[in-house]
Amino acid sequence: MNDPRWDRLLLNATLATLVGDEPYGLIEHGAIALHHGRIAWIGQQGELPDAPAALAATVESLDGALVTPGLVDCHTHLVFGGDRAHEFELRLNGASYEEIARAGGGIASSVDATRAASEEQLFAQSLPRARALLADGVTTLEIKSGYGLELESERRMLRVARRLGRELGITVRTSFLGLHALPPEYKDRRDDYVALACDAMLPALAAEGLVDAVDAFCEGIGFSREETRRMFERAKQLGLPVKLHAEQLSDLDGAALVAEFGGLSADHLEHLSEAGVRAMASAGTVAVLLPGAFYALRETQLPPVAALREQGVPIAIATDCNPGTSPLLSLRLAAGMACTLFRLTPEEALRGVTVNAARALGLRDRGTLVAGQRADLVVWSVRRPAELCYWIGGGLARSVYAAGEPISRRKPSRRSPSAA
Repeated sequence: MNDPRWDRLLLNATLATLVGDEPYGLIEHGAIALHHGRIAWIGQQGELPDAPAALAATVESLDGALVTPGLVDCHTHLVFGGDRAHEFELRLNGASYEEIARAGGGIASSVDATRAASEEQLFAQSLPRARALLADGVTTLEIKSGYGLELESERRMLRVARRLGRELGITVRTSFLGLHALPPEYKDRRDDYVALACDAMLPALAAEGLVDAVDAFCEGIGFSREETRRMFERAKQLGLPVKLHAEQLSDLDGAALVAEFGGLSADHLEHLSEAGVRAMASAGTVAVLLPGAFYALRETQLPPVAALREQGVPIAIATDCNPGTSPLLSLRLAAGMACTLFRLTPEEALRGVTVNAARALGLRDRGTLVAGQRADLVVWSVRRPAELCYWIGGGLARSVYAAGEPISRRKPSRRSPSAA
């Protein structure tokens, strides 16, 4: 008897492929085959080339359950020390985000806690957060640095991010966010810190293979357009793509700047101008909306979704998981919030946490259910795609596959913390 041609075959599925002319690219009574970490075949079950048992080593019927691409969380600050629950109380008592930051809270307090934590402590604190995202369907995760703001602490953060990917069997993309906040020891030496971040920290960390992209916080309480440009020019010299926290609290024309550099994404965008939208459209830069931060900060300025649609700018959605302004541990909930708060349709939201989010990370091998794509997918305990945004909370992911393997079956790495 010949060996089966596929590793796994899932039958009787409702497939949201996100390709083709049908809404969601939906295939009813579908089948999907996985082999060597890729999607080997997908289509109507009745079109299978042979009997299922002859085609795959493992065959499973899903009884009509919905299958989507694995979710991609393309903007997180998941690795950090401590928490900032007390700032949540301060905001509810009337303090603004800017007031808290200028009083030494905000990012600065997370910097203190992160610098004080060992690599093992950072990993232990971050692992449950990553597991929570995976349990709700995430198979690809971006993690930024930016709570160290000095070389060794930034290195620890990025090493932990890499280790999380190995331990959990998923893809983790890292972003160097050295221009996140001005560290206290450089309070009166701003130019010196920008030089340190651009000319010392970034090259060193990139040389160690710890950096996949470069980010910055271009904002009145962050870094100027000129300082951001300097970082982007350094990234370009090193052959690294760029992305940007832009137009969250004000319009500093950051979206146009990141577009000028052919950036992967501009993120937040509540104060994005028409000119910024057009620049992003011309460059192919993805708009990453972060409804968790909008919700937590009780913002009222909506991102210009209609203008983004009109100009054909791809829209992605992410959790922005961070200790201060978006302690959100569900990308599916973020998608639902984008529908309710920003008026995205459920199909736009699903594309925003799959194919468009993958594009925001420069990844073209995932985000749709197509033969040849990486076999990252989620089997849900629902049958209609809109239910993923309709249900508020609750565990809807029945099984999650990364590179064709159920994540729950992956064995943890035996590598020592020092080898991570």
